[in-house]
Amino acid sequence: MSGRDDESFEKKVRAIATELSRSVERAVRSIDLDEVARQIEMGGERFRELADSTGRWISDRLSEPEAHHAADEQALDETAARRRPVAGPHPLDLPSDEQGRALSGLDSGRWRVEPGTDVLVAGGDEASPTDPGGLVGELRARDWIAANGEVTLVGREALKRWSEGSAGAENAG
Repeated sequence: MSGRDDESFEKKVRAIATELSRSVERAVRSIDLDEVARQIEMGGERFRELADSTGRWISDRLSEPEAHHAADEQALDETAARRRPVAGPHPLDLPSDEQGRALSGLDSGRWRVEPGTDVLVAGGDEASPTDPGGLVGELRARDWIAANGEVTLVGREALKRWSEGSAGAENAG
């Protein structure tokens, strides 16, 4: 395109943006904000402020798109950085022998997590596990047990993988 076509195109886009901005402003003024606010149980004045600020934001973006492009990209980058997953234990890991025994004991009810703690205790005459505190934290970190110590669905699947792996290792030996 030639320089003249670029200017003409830019003028048309600016005219469209200006008209769109005016249309949004007219639409915002014509809405019964108090009724809408009552419908969603929000104070009318607060809702009006929100609508006005939204209208200004849209108008600013349409009137000067280049000025806001860099700020928008930076905001998107910051949002993406906050949403990056944190590395840690995976729920689909294969349980160690100690973890598998703990899941088995919890699932059968022979062991339980002491309420409000990370302590794994045996019920009745059963022998207590060797490292109860650290073990409970490992099981919770993988979402294999819930906060109350009950084995989760993911935990039952981990127990199943461990049981199948243990049976295969015993049969191979």
